[in-house]
Amino acid sequence: MATVGSGGDCSIGSGGRDPPPPLLFDEENEEDMFSSSHESLKVNQMDHGEEKDDDIFAEAKEELSLDSPENDWSQSTAKTEGLPQKVAVLPSVTAASVTSQSLPKQPKNGVKDISDDLDEEEEANKYSIEISVTDPKKIGDGMNAYMAYKVITKTNIPDFRNSEMEVYRRFSDFLGLHEKLVEKHLHQGRIIPPPPEKSVIGMTKIKMSKEESSSTEFVEQRRAALERFLCCVAKHPALQTDPSFVDFLELEGDLPRATSTSALSGAGVLRLFNRVGDSLGKMTYKMDESDQWFEEKQQQVESLDIQLKKLHSSIETLVINRKELAQNTGLFANSAAALGSVEEHTSLSRVLSQLAEVEDKIDLLHVNQADSDYYILSEFVKDYVGLIQAVKDVFHERVKLYKAWKDDEATLTKKREAKVRLELTHKADKIGSANQEIAEWEHRVEKSQEEFQAISKSIIKELKRFERQRLKDFRRAIISYLESLMENQQQLIKYWETFLPETKAIA
Repeated sequence: MATVGSGGDCSIGSGGRDPPPPLLFDEENEEDMFSSSHESLKVNQMDHGEEKDDDIFAEAKEELSLDSPENDWSQSTAKTEGLPQKVAVLPSVTAASVTSQSLPKQPKNGVKDISDDLDEEEEANKYSIEISVTDPKKIGDGMNAYMAYKVITKTNIPDFRNSEMEVYRRFSDFLGLHEKLVEKHLHQGRIIPPPPEKSVIGMTKIKMSKEESSSTEFVEQRRAALERFLCCVAKHPALQTDPSFVDFLELEGDLPRATSTSALSGAGVLRLFNRVGDSLGKMTYKMDESDQWFEEKQQQVESLDIQLKKLHSSIETLVINRKELAQNTGLFANSAAALGSVEEHTSLSRVLSQLAEVEDKIDLLHVNQADSDYYILSEFVKDYVGLIQAVKDVFHERVKLYKAWKDDEATLTKKREAKVRLELTHKADKIGSANQEIAEWEHRVEKSQEEFQAISKSIIKELKRFERQRLKDFRRAIISYLESLMENQQQLIKYWETFLPETKAIA
């Protein structure tokens, strides 16, 4: 079960055998991970009110500085945390805390001070919400079958009518929720957590399979991903009280069918064309960026996106190799047992049988470690790859508003030129309507500029939250993964230490 509140931390709930997912959008720490080696970035970031980071591994006996002094353009203090409890393989999704600690200064790009917004966040963070996704069950038969998931919520947020709620939601309901949040909040510059990806192959297997055990792994992976998605949304102070999110968590019965989420629906095809249009727009339109802060951030986000995708690919390969190692270890155990059964020498036969038993246990260790590789690292990095794309989406929204602003300015210029021509040709009867058009377009230009400044302000606020939480999440994920490795290795050593005296006793 995952908890979002002012003092939450990683915990293991009763949602199933999934691991602690990434804790996203937490505001407890002020670290900024987008450090740059350029002095220009240092100066610009100080203008935006960012401060210096402390070492993320404050509890370690030795410090390894990854950045040169020139790179330390942040000055926030990391709140030292205790090591999380040892994570069992496939634990349930975790809790996250959201706490705002500092107020960024006014940047030089004309964006207003965002201290008022952060005050509102601190007020919102006095409340807590716990969400868990459990009990996946198949409803229906054949191609009309679908999976439904129980969503359990406990909260003291006043926007909810009840403090405890239980509802069943299908996968398309989650996609519909994301679609509504994007429609309401993306144009405001808010980072919307992405939902789990569709899997036509996985769902087809579920629809056609009569035995639920054949698709248990896929269902569990999706259940864990859906829980992480809801927890990520719940940590955002603006999204956690959105009416669509509140209705999703507390309305009993079936929600209106989100048919537009289907890839083969008319809305799905239209959405595909819109994405193609946006992609072409990104390639054909180049924004004349006047704010160095935004220029540096976009470059850093692009670099982070590339490296995270490479890391995710490497971890996936690691998981595959670890599973192959487990399979081969099992084959070795069977071969050793078979050899021991035909060995005439009594002590050697006994040792070979015991070796087979040890290898069987080691086989399970490799399987457990492969699960840890997948749930603790692979899914964590995959979630951040999706979040990086969401960050790029808000940057693109800002570019679209900038383009609209400049297009309106160009139209206003044309209207003014047209008025000058009317005056030169002494067409006084049309000058009145020309003045009216100019006034209308001046209002539109002013509104477009305000919208551009508002989304710039929102993006700065969103990225500060994203950067602080990313540092904390990576620290926690690395510690959790190292604990998993150490626990498995310690168990492996115990197995061999117990077996070694038996081998030495062979006469």
